[in-house]
Amino acid sequence: MFVYTRSAKSLLRAISISTSTTNPETISLLFPKTLNPNFNNNKFDVEFQWLNRKISTSSSAARGGGGGGVWRNPNSISIWRRKKEIGKEGLIVAKELKRLQSNPVRLQRCIQSHVSRLLKSDLVSVLAEFQRQDQVFLSMKLYDVVRKEIWYRPDMFFYRDMLMMLARNKKVDEAKRVWEDLKREEVLFDQHTFGDIMRAFLDNELPGEAMEIYAEMRQSPDPPLSLPFRVILKGLIPYPELREKIKADFLELFPGYSVYDPPEDLFEDQDWKTESDLD
Repeated sequence: MFVYTRSAKSLLRAISISTSTTNPETISLLFPKTLNPNFNNNKFDVEFQWLNRKISTSSSAARGGGGGGVWRNPNSISIWRRKKEIGKEGLIVAKELKRLQSNPVRLQRCIQSHVSRLLKSDLVSVLAEFQRQDQVFLSMKLYDVVRKEIWYRPDMFFYRDMLMMLARNKKVDEAKRVWEDLKREEVLFDQHTFGDIMRAFLDNELPGEAMEIYAEMRQSPDPPLSLPFRVILKGLIPYPELREKIKADFLELFPGYSVYDPPEDLFEDQDWKTESDLD
């Protein structure tokens, strides 16, 4: 078992919590006297090689989705999936943003002077709260702020939450802009996320946008799964023509599977009940 010195332990711990150190070369620049491969000390030479392998391996595991070469724990949970409890400073900033949203000049000043100073956890929690409240305008403002932060890394869950909030509020133009951003950053959705986002658009009567997402889903490198298709087919019940198209794709991809078809007069009965209620 390899035993390394206290200095190496401290350095490794510092590197593990730092997002500014990108590679071993940067570390050698930050610590030229301590971690210099030509330094005349065999013990430090061994430790440098060990740290170099450790960082390179972790960087490779954590790389992907536009994450670059930043060393971070590949098993860590995405910040967009963690429980987001808003702190005191985040609450103050959120209230101020809501108060100033009708004044573009003062709102921008608040973003520059207060939002930019928020800790990562507070900024994430404020954005999540605005999404929960369907504050589209403020969510888009913080969306822009987050993507400019030094700690920002393209993340599937970050974009999923934005798209589902925009779908709930039927904001097509904003949704297209967010979709273009995620494609530019080469973010890949898994099949379940594709199904959830499509269902959000379908449930909010945006079948055209849902079908555009379906086209992206079919081009995804991930292998298709049956459950997302079933979620989509259920959301397509009010759109029988579109449903037949995706049903045909489903049966082709999963031969031997069956699809539940609702009675043809299901929506006719609902329309009749609605007209009766109005009378």
